Amino acid sequence: MTSPVLQTVALACERDLRLLFENLDLRLASGEMVQISGPNGSGKTSLLRLLSGLMQPTAGQVLLNGQPLNEQRSELARNLLWIGHAAGIKDLLTPEENLSWLCALHHPASREAIWQALAAVGLRGFEDVPCHTLSAGQQRRVALARLYLDSPPLLILDEPFTALDKQGVAQLEEHLAGHCERGGMVVLTTHHTLSRMPAGYRDIDLGNWAV
Repeated sequence: MTSPVLQTVALACERDLRLLFENLDLRLASGEMVQISGPNGSGKTSLLRLLSGLMQPTAGQVLLNGQPLNEQRSELARNLLWIGHAAGIKDLLTPEENLSWLCALHHPASREAIWQALAAVGLRGFEDVPCHTLSAGQQRRVALARLYLDSPPLLILDEPFTALDKQGVAQLEEHLAGHCERGGMVVLTTHHTLSRMPAGYRDIDLGNWAV
């Protein structure tokens, strides 16, 4: 069995005094895509935040390469890209400025690379316009352009297909499947039915760990 890169051990999560799930054991190895499903309020986004180091578990552990996640902040920053449900961009900045700002801390990118990433998500010609003038779908594409900027091996994405048109959905599906086929890893939530999945795809229903 391939050694997991990311792993949870007896993980439990409580929000607002309610235990969402417990005893969750999850293994993610190179080349795998895991879709987290479950009813509203089951803790899907909370689990993604736990895996990204943005929350602390109520019980259990998250391990990165066999070591506790909270002891590997710099390693996590180099190897993980988190894109949440909200686009997370600044309205008054341009797409180029947003990507430069978002990438500056851990994965600095040149102007040429940023423009190429924006072209890859269909935003050629929009590099220098304020983001508040863009549609919701275009703003989502700005956030997703980070996937084309030397993206790290582990991608954790919360509802990445939100506000995308049919072409954007197909393009993102292809990119994520290709990322896994090149040895990368993806954990995502989505209400969209995937039509392009890598060989290492599986679905985990959090309802099975509900309390």
